[in-house]
Amino acid sequence: MESSRTRRLSTAQALIRFLRAQQTERDGLRHTFFAGCFGIFGHGNVGGLAQALHEDRQTFRYILGRNEQAMVHSSAGFARMSNRLRAFAVASSIGPGSTNLVTGAAGATINRVPVLLLPADMPASRIPRPVLQQVELPWTSTISVNDSLRPVSKYWDRIERPEQLLWSALEAMRVLTDQAETGAVTLALPTDVQAEAHEFPEEFFRPRVWRIPRPAPDPVDLTEAVAWIRQAKTPLIVAGGGVIYSDATEALRQLADRTGIPVVETHAGKGSLIHGHPSNVGSLGVNGVPAAVELAREADLVIGLGTRWTDVTTVSQTAFTHPEVRFINVNIASFDAHKFSGLPLVGDARVVIDLLTEALAGFHVASEYQDKAARLAREWDAETIRYTTLANSPFPSQGEVVGAVNDAAEPRDVVVAAAGSLPNDLQKLWRARDPKSYHVEYGYSCMGYEIPAGIGIKMAAPDREVFVMVGDGTYLRMPSEIVTAVQEGIKVIIVLVQNHGFASVGALSRRLGTEGFGADYRSRGDDGQLSGDRLPVDLAANAGSLGADVIRVDTIDQLRNALDTARAATRTTVIHVETDPSVYVPRFHWWDVAVAEVSESETVREARTTYEKERAGSRRHL
Repeated sequence: MESSRTRRLSTAQALIRFLRAQQTERDGLRHTFFAGCFGIFGHGNVGGLAQALHEDRQTFRYILGRNEQAMVHSSAGFARMSNRLRAFAVASSIGPGSTNLVTGAAGATINRVPVLLLPADMPASRIPRPVLQQVELPWTSTISVNDSLRPVSKYWDRIERPEQLLWSALEAMRVLTDQAETGAVTLALPTDVQAEAHEFPEEFFRPRVWRIPRPAPDPVDLTEAVAWIRQAKTPLIVAGGGVIYSDATEALRQLADRTGIPVVETHAGKGSLIHGHPSNVGSLGVNGVPAAVELAREADLVIGLGTRWTDVTTVSQTAFTHPEVRFINVNIASFDAHKFSGLPLVGDARVVIDLLTEALAGFHVASEYQDKAARLAREWDAETIRYTTLANSPFPSQGEVVGAVNDAAEPRDVVVAAAGSLPNDLQKLWRARDPKSYHVEYGYSCMGYEIPAGIGIKMAAPDREVFVMVGDGTYLRMPSEIVTAVQEGIKVIIVLVQNHGFASVGALSRRLGTEGFGADYRSRGDDGQLSGDRLPVDLAANAGSLGADVIRVDTIDQLRNALDTARAATRTTVIHVETDPSVYVPRFHWWDVAVAEVSESETVREARTTYEKERAGSRRHL
C-alpha cells in the first residue's frame, strides 16, 4: 500500500482518530457520536490510550473519573439523555480497573444505551508473565479478567494485532448505533498492542455517518393489530422508554386524543404523555398507582409501546387478569416484540404509532370507559397531593421531599434516581411535564448510578437543572463522583435523603416476615446483632469534604429555601435532609417475591399464607 494513502500510528492513536470521526444521523440531523472519553490510567494504558488522548486533547475531550463503574454510569446517563444518538468511551487500566466496569456495563446493556468500553488487557506477547494485576489460569493463556465483560456486552473483542482494529472498530460502531442491539461494547486492548505502530489506511479515519433508520412493521401484522384494537372494549396502552427514544411522544398524544385509549407508563416511559393529559392514568408496576392497576386488571387488549416488559415496572405476569386479554407489542427489538405470544409490530415506535393512528380513523373507545379512566386519574392526582403534603414530626416524610423537589423543578428540569425507596415514591408521585424530565434507572436499579449519571445528564443537557435524589444507602456506593463534578465545573443538585438504612428492602423484608433484618444502619448491640444505636455517620460532612456546597435542612420549608439557593448557585450543591422511614407511600399491587415455605417464625408463616393466596389469583402469560 502506498505510504501516501496510509498513516503510521499506534493502535491507540488510530482508535482515537477513528472515534473522533464517527457521526450519527436521524431525521436529517447529524450528531458527532462520541462526546469524548472518561478514563482512569494505570500501567496498562498510560503508554497507549493515555498518550493518544494526550495528543488529541484539544479535539477529543478527556474526563478523569474516580471510579470505573461510575464512569460507565455517567456515560449511560449522557447517552440516555441524548436519545442514544451520542455516547462516551470509557478507558480503564488492566485488572481491577477492567473488572470495575462490569456492573456499569450490565446496566448499560440491560437499559440498551450505548457505551464503548476500552479496558487494557494483558500483553499479547505474554511477556512479562504474569504482568502486574493479571489473573493467571493454569489451564489456559487465552483468558483475562476482561473476559468477565463478555456476558454483559453486546459486542466483545480483543485486539491482539493492530490491523484487527480496522474490522472490530466498525463492528463496534454497528452495534453501538443499532437501536435494537445497542448496549455496552467492549474492545479489550492489550497493553503492548496499544503502543504498537501500523500503517493504517486513511479511509479508516474519514468521517463516517451511521444513519438511524425508522423501520416500519410488516403490513400483515399491522392490519391484524388494527383489527384487534377495533374489536377491543377496554384497550390499554403501556408506554415504555422506546416512545421517548424514538421521539414519539407527540405521536402518542395524537393517538390518545383520537382514540381515547388510556395510557399507563413504565419508569423509562414516564413523560411519554405529560402529566395532566386526560388519557394519562399514571404508572404501572409494583410501584404503580391505583388507577393504572385497576385498568390493567380490566384490559382485554394491552398495547405495549417500546417496553421490554420488566416485571417490576409492569407486573407483566400478574397485572393483566382479563380472561381473554391479548397483547400487541410495538418494539424496535424483535426479542421484546414477541413476548407473551403477543402480536409483534417490529419497528420504530413513532412510525408504528403514526400508522396505527391513521388506520384507526373513526375508532374511539366507549365514552364510559374513557370517563372512568379520567376519573381514576383525577382521584389519584388528589391522593398525590395528600402524600406530598403529609406533615410528619419530628422528620418529614419522603413523599413530602419528593413533592418539594417536584415543585422546585421547572418543566424541563430532570430528576434522577435509581435504587432504594426513592424510585418507588417517584414513580407514583412525580408529575412529569417533559419527556426527558424523569430519569430513573430501573432496568438494573443500580445503587450508585445517581450521582455519576447526573453528571452525564448535565453534560447532555446543560440548559436544564438536574436534581439527583439519592438515599443514604446508595449515596455511600458512589460519592466519589462529586469530585468529578467539581473538577469539570458541572453543576448538579443532590438531594441526600437520610433514613439510616435500606428503606425499600427493609419494607419488603417486613412484608415477608423477616422484620427488616439487615436493612438498618446500626452498631452491633449487646445481643451480638446489629441492634444497637444508629451509626454516627455524617454524610453531609462527607459531601463537603469532596468539594460540594452543603446545606443541612430539618423541615420542608427549609428544604424549599435550600432548593432555591441551589438553583441560584453555580456549583454542585448537596442538600441533606433526614426523613422518617416509617412513613411511606403504600404499594397498590402484589409483587411475586417468594416467601420461605418452611419457617419457625410465625410472621414468616403468615407472610407465606398471604403469598400463596395472592399467587393463586394471579394470571400468567407465556
